[in-house]
Amino acid sequence: MKIHEHQAKAIFARYGIPVPEGGVASTPQEAREIAQRLGGRVVVKAQVHAGGRGRAGGIKVVDSPEAAQQAAVALLGKHLVTHQTGPEGVPVSKVLVEQVVPVERELYLAIVVDGSGKAPVIIGSEAGGMDIEEVAAIHPEKILQVRVDPIIGFQPYMGRDLAYAMHLPSAVVRNAATIIGNLHRVFIDEDATLAEINPLVLTPDGKLLALDGKLNLDDDAFFRHPTHQQLQDPEQEDPLEVEAGKYDISYVKLDGDVGCMVNGAGLAMATLDVINAAHAQPANFLDIGGGGDEAKVAQAFRLVVADPKVKRVFINVFGGILRCDVAARGIVQAYGELKTPMPIVVRMRGTNAEEGRQILNDSGIPVRLVADLKEAIAQLQQVGRR
Repeated sequence: MKIHEHQAKAIFARYGIPVPEGGVASTPQEAREIAQRLGGRVVVKAQVHAGGRGRAGGIKVVDSPEAAQQAAVALLGKHLVTHQTGPEGVPVSKVLVEQVVPVERELYLAIVVDGSGKAPVIIGSEAGGMDIEEVAAIHPEKILQVRVDPIIGFQPYMGRDLAYAMHLPSAVVRNAATIIGNLHRVFIDEDATLAEINPLVLTPDGKLLALDGKLNLDDDAFFRHPTHQQLQDPEQEDPLEVEAGKYDISYVKLDGDVGCMVNGAGLAMATLDVINAAHAQPANFLDIGGGGDEAKVAQAFRLVVADPKVKRVFINVFGGILRCDVAARGIVQAYGELKTPMPIVVRMRGTNAEEGRQILNDSGIPVRLVADLKEAIAQLQQVGRR
């Protein structure tokens, strides 16, 4: 789960990571009042779950409370389009108003999980303030990595070594090492999947501040953190993904026009490969899960066809805990409500597959039943040409 910059910085501050003084505004008047309190010269930052805000006009440096108010007027209630959003952009309902900080150097600092190494990895770079992907492409030698053994944990020398490798002055190395250690504490204690500071700035008077912050939290760990779910902003997420979450359906919206409904994450990934093999693009990843019932299958089908980009549907069910006859009845139930005109290709194997196919045949639904993935590809190609 992504959270806003101001929320990430509030968590950073609790762990002793210094952040600029500021406040969150929901109205232009509140932005003006915060700017007045901070002395007038401030930066007004749109709070959205997307990077690239600066280039998209979502970050404005102003010299007076009146200008801060006008900047808030220009941002609040609008949709911000960046290279990380779709063409429709994302809504701006809050702005972060912060003091302007003099900057001598910009650094990059982040922690992610290295799946191959099975451990958290601290990433640092002396080239902060820009897209880390761009730095990695142009100057890969400037990307530094420190693996943290999950048994031993973070050790202070790791922070010092990384700070020196980022060519920080000796006078701030100890402070930098403390910030790196505190960021690791955030990552572990809050069950994060990403903790990023870009940029971590060095000021002319030798202070280090997290000028920006990004924190992604593992929603599978909500049971350990009852307050985390309160940080969620549904307005920043795809409505279909939010709706799927209510029914414990794993759904990720994609860019294609083939709607997918599958039981099992591995089978769902294989199904995406099949769709690509048919020279088509999937519209979503959807895993009903192994223990779904008719109501859950029906809801999954509703989600698939609710996407206006979907022109054809591929249902790929391997009966196990979720029997094929149960899946078929769920499909019939949802189709009876929606009566969608789009072509539906169905492959059923496993427990009660014959019963499931018979239910679909007897229902009168215009489905195309296929025996294997090769036939599924042929059918998807055929309906795609229409």
